[in-house]
Amino acid sequence: MMKFNSTGDSQTQEIERRIRANDPAFNTKFSYANNYIKTSKYTVITFLPLNLFEQFQRLANFYFLCLLVLQLIPVISSLTPFTTAVPLILVLALTAVKDAYDDFQRHRSDSQVNNRKSLVLRNGHLVEERWFKVQVGDVIRMENDQFVAADVLILSTSEPNGLCYIETAELDGETNLKCRQCLIETAEMGQEPENLGSFDGDIVCEPPNNHLNKFEGTLTWKGKRYALDNDRVLLRGCILRNTQWCYGVVIFAGRDTKLMQNSGKTKFKRTSIDRLLNFIILGIVFFLLSMCLFCTIACAVWELMIGQHFRVYLPWDELIPREEPPKEEPIEGAVIISLLVFFSYAIILNTVVPISLYVSVEVIRLLQSFLINWDLKMYHEASDTPAKARTTTLNEELGQIEYIFSDKTGTLTQNIMTFNKCTIAGKSYGEVIDPRTGEVFENLETVSPVDFSKNPYFEPKFRFYDQSLYDAVLNGDRDVHMFFRHLALCHTVMADERLGKLEYQAQSPDENALVSAARNFEFVFKERTPDSITITAVGVEEVYDLLCILDFNNVRKRMSVVLQSRADDRIYLLCKGADSIVYERLEVGSVDIKSRTQEHLNV
Repeated sequence: MMKFNSTGDSQTQEIERRIRANDPAFNTKFSYANNYIKTSKYTVITFLPLNLFEQFQRLANFYFLCLLVLQLIPVISSLTPFTTAVPLILVLALTAVKDAYDDFQRHRSDSQVNNRKSLVLRNGHLVEERWFKVQVGDVIRMENDQFVAADVLILSTSEPNGLCYIETAELDGETNLKCRQCLIETAEMGQEPENLGSFDGDIVCEPPNNHLNKFEGTLTWKGKRYALDNDRVLLRGCILRNTQWCYGVVIFAGRDTKLMQNSGKTKFKRTSIDRLLNFIILGIVFFLLSMCLFCTIACAVWELMIGQHFRVYLPWDELIPREEPPKEEPIEGAVIISLLVFFSYAIILNTVVPISLYVSVEVIRLLQSFLINWDLKMYHEASDTPAKARTTTLNEELGQIEYIFSDKTGTLTQNIMTFNKCTIAGKSYGEVIDPRTGEVFENLETVSPVDFSKNPYFEPKFRFYDQSLYDAVLNGDRDVHMFFRHLALCHTVMADERLGKLEYQAQSPDENALVSAARNFEFVFKERTPDSITITAVGVEEVYDLLCILDFNNVRKRMSVVLQSRADDRIYLLCKGADSIVYERLEVGSVDIKSRTQEHLNV
């Protein structure tokens, strides 16, 4: 049974989730959320009341609403209500049209996502279903370069040992690949529909939450229990990479997925200009009230001193009580008249408050959104992606940066790394010397780049200008060969061949730049399995057994791999990392190379 924790008289909170794979009858007892998502704010029914409620949070709109109510009272109004109603309705209508357009875009985006296709296992057969029809407990098939439809527990993959690789850009903004692995016991099911259709494991896990890097649960299958953690789960919004296919059972769907748990509810957002306009309008209203108050006091004084003697010609309103015999100083009547005059002046002077200011701002925002969409400077030619303003509410906030919190420079730049210089065995490569002056070329655009066309795996976009490094490779320099062999072996990059071209998927741009550099200098990383790495070194294929990987972290500040060459059975420990950390591990007697290398790094 599902466990609940009482949080009130009528509300309960899920504290544990139980799922049985391929058993809809069992899972429907718990009324889990389906895979339908909604990011829009309005529906046809709720649009009018909610939009009016949001618009009347603006002081000018609320002020004119109050003014309209006052104009409906004949005693204090000398103007027809249409003078206020027409501009107010026009302002509300224009803003409502803009808000409806923004929300229509959200509805269209939701519809596009909800109607994506996914392969779901139904009664032992793969059936194409739309995303919103996927239910908790369903076993679904994901293929390479496809989005993951829901939060799923991995059952089997096309890669050895149940590995798969994902890109989590929509979750955390990182484009580097991350590795996930299913249980070895479930990986044996492969992609056979009969095996996967008969899978009836019971999953007990944590309730829906927004922790992207945490998952706890257990799988009970064939009388055994297996612990589950975040490495066994694919989250909605991830993209499957370098993996032909992957099967998983849905554990969280729709609004319960970690992606949607982090998105929160769509709120009415105010910009700094909105807050400034409200402050200005508030100041104008106080100025208007002070004018009305002054006129009220002046009216009371005039009625007491002069006006009461002309009641035969300027009779007081019928609301004022008549006294028999009349008092010499009718203070009560003068006070009532002055109060009525206060509201009358508030109506007459209503043009002091600029209601059209909001309309002007909304029109400007709408036009700005079109300018953003049409801006060629924000067009990314490589991916054919133009800028797109998904809302017209926050345009003026773009670029208004007050604080910057960044863990690395890649957050603020394009995060593109290039291989420009290197130092090998105390010799520096990468700088080009002008033979006429003996000085280093500052502008390398005037220098011809090294010709790598003899290498069948070279990349046309790669640029390097020091011919001596490539000559050292071709001449068989032992240190240079070991340097590039190191770059081609010590990494976590994945190789994938698409349309006859070798492509790399790296966890960081640094690794991608180093492996690509080795590739262009004819040390080509070709293939990786869980147990081996294959490279081509100057045309000769080399295969190494992968004995161990010691990943980079903030404590070690280095990455190491232990490899064994199949050619001569020699075992290599290759390490790369921060210079200060590597210096500490150099053999005794390396002072000369260390000092020369440090000089090159300081240039």
